[in-house]
Amino acid sequence: MSVLTVEELCHTYSAHTPFEKVAVEGVSLTIPAGQFVGLLGHTGSGKSTFIQHLNALLQPTSGRVLLDGEDIHKDKASRRDVKRKVGLVFQYPEYQLFEETVFADIAFGPKNMGIAKEEIDERVREAAGFVGVDESLFARSPLELSGGQKRRVAIAGVIAMRPGVLILDEPTAGLDPAGCRQIMDNICRYREQSGATVIIVSHNMDDAARLTERLIVFDHGHVAMDGTPEEVFSRPKELINIGLAVPQATSVAMALRERGMALPEAIYTHRQLLEAVKRAKGVGTC
Repeated sequence: MSVLTVEELCHTYSAHTPFEKVAVEGVSLTIPAGQFVGLLGHTGSGKSTFIQHLNALLQPTSGRVLLDGEDIHKDKASRRDVKRKVGLVFQYPEYQLFEETVFADIAFGPKNMGIAKEEIDERVREAAGFVGVDESLFARSPLELSGGQKRRVAIAGVIAMRPGVLILDEPTAGLDPAGCRQIMDNICRYREQSGATVIIVSHNMDDAARLTERLIVFDHGHVAMDGTPEEVFSRPKELINIGLAVPQATSVAMALRERGMALPEAIYTHRQLLEAVKRAKGVGTC
């Protein structure tokens, strides 16, 4: 599996014009193979610009992005190769569906990679299975599907390329709670079975707390925090000060502390909250 390394990454839009804007500045970090990472940040914090550098969609103003130690902008072949190894699913990817059938849409990426027809068929069925798209939908037009089904088809189209790194920008945006849960569970299943690195941009703090093992918080183009969910959510006031929400359990714990209950700082799941409250009240936990 692939390892991503970012070295002093900077990106400036409309450089040397009156509209110049620094979107990312001096970001350095490494994302090891197989890690599940959540990217958090308020609108305009630089997180979406950052992820577009990871598969060479954007070129750095300065700095480098390395995939397995190789600069992804070394040459044209490197830029083409990284797009196969690092899959990027944009926000509302269903708006990019364009083929006549669901099968053809999922097969589009592998077909462009020059993969044999038999393997394309295998990849389409595999990807559809990961995201919960029933094969009975293969012959239908993607435009006939529900919003949640379209989202799953779009994600399947990227998964069918079997990327070692899968990046998703707000994959549950606009979906109802049930649809959100299904999408996130499907992504988790893909990671567990493929071993891929998964990077998710999200405003859903409860999903970030529940699923990821590392959180990177962006603020005004810089990395403000980088650590485990426990480390990041133990600093709730700092998160709120930079314009972010906190998990529901964290918010409740903060309110209880203000009322005098002695609770630990790192509470970010409902189970942790329940157990901490029981301990504070002297009730046995199980």
